[in-house]
Amino acid sequence: MIREASAMTEAPSLGDHSVDRRMMMLAAMALVVGSGGAAGAWILLRLIALATNLFWHGRLSFADADMADNAVGLAVLVIPVIGSLIVGLMARYGSEKIRGHGIPEAIETILFGESRLSLKVAILKPVSSAISIGSGGPFGAEGPIIMTGGAIGSLFAQCFHLSAAERKTLLVAGAAAGMTAIFGTPLAAILLAIEVLLFEWKPRSFVPVVLAVLVSFAWRPWLIGGGPMFASDLSVPGGIWPLAGAVGLGLLLGLEATLLSKALYRIEDGFHRLPVHWMWWPAFGSVVVGLGGLIDPHVLGAGYANIHALLGNSLEMRALVTLLAVKALVWLVALGSGTSGGVLAPLLILGGALGCLAGHYLPGDPGFWAMIGMAGIMSGAMRAPMTGALFAAELTGRFEALPLCIAGAVGAYAVSVLLMRRSILTEKIARRGRHIFQEYSVDALDLLQVRELMTANPDTLPGDMTVAAAIDFFEEQARHRSYPVVDGAGRLLGLASRSDALRWEVEDIDRTASLAESLSDASQPAAFPDSPSGVVADLIVQSGIGRIPIVERDSRKVIGILSRQDLLKARHKVRTGETRRTGPVFRTERRTEV
Repeated sequence: MIREASAMTEAPSLGDHSVDRRMMMLAAMALVVGSGGAAGAWILLRLIALATNLFWHGRLSFADADMADNAVGLAVLVIPVIGSLIVGLMARYGSEKIRGHGIPEAIETILFGESRLSLKVAILKPVSSAISIGSGGPFGAEGPIIMTGGAIGSLFAQCFHLSAAERKTLLVAGAAAGMTAIFGTPLAAILLAIEVLLFEWKPRSFVPVVLAVLVSFAWRPWLIGGGPMFASDLSVPGGIWPLAGAVGLGLLLGLEATLLSKALYRIEDGFHRLPVHWMWWPAFGSVVVGLGGLIDPHVLGAGYANIHALLGNSLEMRALVTLLAVKALVWLVALGSGTSGGVLAPLLILGGALGCLAGHYLPGDPGFWAMIGMAGIMSGAMRAPMTGALFAAELTGRFEALPLCIAGAVGAYAVSVLLMRRSILTEKIARRGRHIFQEYSVDALDLLQVRELMTANPDTLPGDMTVAAAIDFFEEQARHRSYPVVDGAGRLLGLASRSDALRWEVEDIDRTASLAESLSDASQPAAFPDSPSGVVADLIVQSGIGRIPIVERDSRKVIGILSRQDLLKARHKVRTGETRRTGPVFRTERRTEV
């Protein structure tokens, strides 16, 4: 007669994690997705190389090429415009989803699109990004590969009967695998998945993502190359002053991240006011890119050579200032125009340039402080402090600098969260009317057990009460909308509600029958006192019953009742604990003499 909370009230629900055997299935699928993400990264890099050779050197080649080493002259003003016109046409007549950073679009698909990406996006995103970067766009490959790898994972997941959460796991697994293949940073890719993409930390998603990253990392030496991307022999200073310097530089980088984010969206607002279709915006933005390339060709493209130069401290002060100012301008205008490209590589250059400048006044090698700048700017702009710190260490292979990277990342993160309501990634989503909350916490309903919220010893109705007496009771005496019906031993028989009484009044039934007889066919949900409160919340939603009886596990005797209002107390209790401030409490302990 009692319908318990199914498996939700049993032992597995009381464990530390919610996981089942499907995690192993997802783990096996992640091996395929990880390989797909690595292949997607290799294809993207070859496409960028092909576009660079075509636009700047007039040759059909997949070999790596540097667009700064060209002799095109004033054509530098035209080539970015041509590439941007092509990207605009692809976005308008192909898919609008290829516009933008790549990471915000992936987040939006995860949270609001049931993790479904189309084959069209999987094809057009790397092609459009390759054209954008190859024609001089000041972007990196990380945003496009996150979208491309995510599309590979999503498409593979859509071939099977999976839930939205399972599709999300494989989408993020593909994104993290792609990032690992590009940069060779498996730890940072895993943390990026946790801090930015997954919006959870559960075994069901963590294990498959890690496996996909490891598979991609195993493929990387064969497809792209092994070792750190920006291997360096930097000397790491020791002592208290470098730690203090890293925190101080982090605070400065947090300000830089804030200014860059605000400037980006001011520029984007300016493009929205243009009286032309958005398809043409990238072409207008690329005019600034061309002018910037005329001033300093090193601001064009991903600029990985700039990162090498910053870490090697091979740029003079004047060149550093020029790189910082011109790169920031062309990147902000190009990205604000809505073209296809990433944010990570430009942020590394801008943070590294500021760190290298500050490094001339801090102890140690300026190249080392450029690395701290890279960790801090990524942390402050993307709100991913641990990702930023590990990313800088993995890129350079200088893991002994990790404490200082963390110091710089946390300093930037602290300033960023205090000065900016949203990150450079989530601001774009918020402007589409969708708010994202990035703080992780345990659900209050999963934290508190039923016994902590229920109303003990509730009013009940006897099972031998007649239907007629029950109708009179609900008309004249009832204080609640429903009451548990119990037998002589207090065991639950069912639940009689005010709506039942109204139904009995209009139906032609035997009013001398007892409630036990009238409710004999009813299937009544119930929960146990040691069940998580979230189980009862699910029961209320599934059954439509607003008050759930709580019974002893063995005797099935009614000992309490839990209502919707009681469940709201759980959230209030946790929120009060976070905001209520109290003074110190001193307790006097009694001593017992022996």
